[in-house]
Amino acid sequence: MRVLVTLLLAAGAVALVPYQQYILAPPSRTVRPIAVRLQSGSLSSATALLDNSISSKQSLTLDASTASSVTYDFGKNIAGWVNFNTSSSDGSVGFTFTESSLWISSEASDATADGGLDAPLVFNITGAGHYAAPNKKERGAFRYLTVVNLGSTPLSIDDLWVHFTAMPHWADDSLQKYTGWFHSNDEKLNRVWYAGAYTNQLVTIDPTRGDALNFLGTINSNSTVDGTLDWWLNTTITNGTSTLTDGAKRDRLVWSGDMAIAVPGIAVTTFDLISIRNALDSLFILQNANGQLPYAGYPFNELGIVSFTYHLYALIGVGNLYHWSGDQSFLDENWLQWKAGLEWALAQIDNTGLANVTASADWLRFGMGGHNIEANSILFYTLNVGLELARNQNDSATIDRWSQLAAGIQSAAVPLLWQPDVGLFKDNETTTLAPQDGNAWAVKSGLVTNASQVIQISEALQARWGQYGAPAPEAADAVSPFISGFELEMHFMANRTVAALTLIRNMWADFMLDDPRMTNSTFIEGYSTTGELHYAPYTNDPRISHAHGWATGPTSSLTTYIGGIQLLSEAGATWAIVPQVGDLTDVDVGFSTSLGGFSSKWSVEGNVFRIEIQTPKGTTGTIGLPLPGNHTAAIVTGANRKSAPVRADESGRYWVKSLAGGVHSFVVVGL
Repeated sequence: MRVLVTLLLAAGAVALVPYQQYILAPPSRTVRPIAVRLQSGSLSSATALLDNSISSKQSLTLDASTASSVTYDFGKNIAGWVNFNTSSSDGSVGFTFTESSLWISSEASDATADGGLDAPLVFNITGAGHYAAPNKKERGAFRYLTVVNLGSTPLSIDDLWVHFTAMPHWADDSLQKYTGWFHSNDEKLNRVWYAGAYTNQLVTIDPTRGDALNFLGTINSNSTVDGTLDWWLNTTITNGTSTLTDGAKRDRLVWSGDMAIAVPGIAVTTFDLISIRNALDSLFILQNANGQLPYAGYPFNELGIVSFTYHLYALIGVGNLYHWSGDQSFLDENWLQWKAGLEWALAQIDNTGLANVTASADWLRFGMGGHNIEANSILFYTLNVGLELARNQNDSATIDRWSQLAAGIQSAAVPLLWQPDVGLFKDNETTTLAPQDGNAWAVKSGLVTNASQVIQISEALQARWGQYGAPAPEAADAVSPFISGFELEMHFMANRTVAALTLIRNMWADFMLDDPRMTNSTFIEGYSTTGELHYAPYTNDPRISHAHGWATGPTSSLTTYIGGIQLLSEAGATWAIVPQVGDLTDVDVGFSTSLGGFSSKWSVEGNVFRIEIQTPKGTTGTIGLPLPGNHTAAIVTGANRKSAPVRADESGRYWVKSLAGGVHSFVVVGL
């Protein structure tokens, strides 16, 4: 079989906010419910407060004698302050919130702390008019809102809405103005990409609305009369007008590990780099004199917990922000602190050439410590990030030293921890447990360079998948969307595209989006391998966050690997476009950086592959064309319309190099 490749030039610009119908962010900050989920007791006109009924001039009336209540469904996870208008002159009304349908109740909300449930938000009516929740009673995430009459007289509510508070620094009418897009012939993938984008919007908050952690570690609280926990969001956690946190409902704090997944997803969707920078700055403000960075931001840092891996994730966050922004002043300002931070981690390397980790804190997995494969793979990755930054800073002495240490990790880890009979690395030298995190990171970091070994790891991890996704045995009975995001990337890096897409469809789409206990719009923090909404590290299931940035891995991976757009230097001054086809037939992907727009639009029909790419003028790059069927021979027709036989490389691609930024089209025809 032979292949014909035709190079064409095209013109035209990328459309503004394409595929807007998939965007879950509301068009304005006023959000009303769309359906009645439940109702109880004596009441009338429950549907009067729905979004499409509010002009009917009817009112919801809740009788007092039967503790009447209505549960409203917003159709997706939202966040914000409750507002309502009433024509009643007195009485008391309560509101309860939950992300999952599991915790719908007229008596309590789902949880933001370790123990118990959260108390209702109660308003005492002193006259007809408008009532709004105070700032500290913002609810960070909920899909369901229950309204209950707590008084002794009937209560009428004429209007009910939520002032949406996520992305506080964006104009009220600009929440849908994404800078990136994704579309394919697979609706599951489309929905997952946009749900990831929306999840990261929900976890971007006003930094004065952080969690006070008043009940951290509380198991049984009598903070209210009925034993539920009081709650409020009134702690300033960073500078600026917005910041990136881990979760929308909780913890609403800066966690560097979560950023390792969330930041690339934000870069290819909203390009909201200022919120990322505010979060990173808040960690580096807390850096110790010895270079150590906190496990999490204020106020959690006051617990004094040390995490080797999260320390490294903070350093990776700086590298990611510089990679996507190209902001030289940001790097210059942070270089000395960054360098001190890496030196703190490098001091843990012993005579084996590996870091001997003594801090147990990580992403809530168990057994972190020793010559751990996850920790050392992340250290190897961070060293290579550091080498790029050191070259930028012309720090030759540091480059030489860090290169030697990286080589030492690579040469020591494989013989010590590789299990050839299992096809996976063991966690450390004291166990045979083969963790998900360490094996995913061993590939992602570039620690493993042998292609057959990479495929072996990918296949072995896939063999462990269950009905609800990829398990993390290092966290006992848990599926971690955080670590599964790194595993997903690893399958793409192994060029096992169909396996990667299968994981997205089964885990993120079929379960994490479409299970009736989920929000149908945002991604959950973690759950059991049995599909129960129980996350092994927690004792309080209602506490689980259903909008967690660390669960959004598919968003960036679909752009990077299916669209194929890879930035090779800061902001994409150099780039490669290397699309993976898998079982798809049509894909359209794009995003922007400070240099301009990048897009990749391709299709496969029979033995014909077509692609149009657009990159900013002044940039240069390479395209790796997948040949239909991975054929080993091809004919390339260039701009001069002359043909010449070529051979694809071992990956089945033909490479066109030194392309100038602009618009280019290629047609690959199998012969």
